[in-house]
Amino acid sequence: MNTPGTPTYDQLRIFLTIVDTGSFAGAGRKLNRAVSVISYGIANLEAQLGITLFDREGTRKPQLTVAGRALLAEARSISDGMDGLRAKVKGLLDGLEAEISLAVDVMLPAERLGKVLRAFAREYPTVQLRLHVEALGAVTAMVLDQEAVIGISGPLSSGVEGIESMVAGSVPMVPVAAPDHPLGRMEVIHPGAGREYTQLVLTDRSRFTEGQDFSVSSPKTWRLADLGAKHALLREGIGWGNMPLPMIEPDLVAGTLVRLAMPDHVGGTYRFSGIWRRDTPPGPAASWLLDQFVQLGAGDAELDGMGDV
Repeated sequence: MNTPGTPTYDQLRIFLTIVDTGSFAGAGRKLNRAVSVISYGIANLEAQLGITLFDREGTRKPQLTVAGRALLAEARSISDGMDGLRAKVKGLLDGLEAEISLAVDVMLPAERLGKVLRAFAREYPTVQLRLHVEALGAVTAMVLDQEAVIGISGPLSSGVEGIESMVAGSVPMVPVAAPDHPLGRMEVIHPGAGREYTQLVLTDRSRFTEGQDFSVSSPKTWRLADLGAKHALLREGIGWGNMPLPMIEPDLVAGTLVRLAMPDHVGGTYRFSGIWRRDTPPGPAASWLLDQFVQLGAGDAELDGMGDV
């Protein structure tokens, strides 16, 4: 009966770095070690496990063997778990944060943000806060680039490598226009009518939205990087577009905007996530903030689809 030995964390890290860089030399450069040390580490790992991980014959680039491919996911899981453990311990040793940088999606209802931050000021009076309000993929970019410790992001954070997340509610998006806009004056809006008029679309300059559109119906668009500007232009009758319902409810009541019953563009749900870097988990105060957003968002009703932004 063959019983494999127990590999070290360092051996697994060497293995994963070779896979990620594509060569022993690349792994040596990334880990700042000699190629001979990398080769020795892999030889020891293979001896520990009793299997060959790389096929080194007939190619300059090491290829994973069948056994190596089978173990790759487990090795990544162990490495991620160890990174998380070390980062968590560091947070505990560092104690309470002196300052927190928080990035929130502009779609987050202002009332919810105010409620959480008001409670935060009472709970952690010694912790300073830096608040960034961003659109679309910019929240995720700030967290990945370590310009923010935590974020309340829209759906574009989903599946981003290195990001951990938790569900933090949602907001309904509804199509609206000014009452004197042609769409606003229509009692019955026929399918495709939105394509005939300018659609106001929120945009940003992050790498996560480059070259992408989200449910944009009209070939005629004005693109704005500010939700407040989009709101103002909608009220001026310049175009039509989706808005978060809590933000424009007073306009619907006052009649300065009307909700459009568009059969092919009914709006949808814009979902939020609390996010942080996997290798930099939030400390006590930041964790408390995330928990508050999660709790307040737990009762949000959802519609189908995301809607244009």
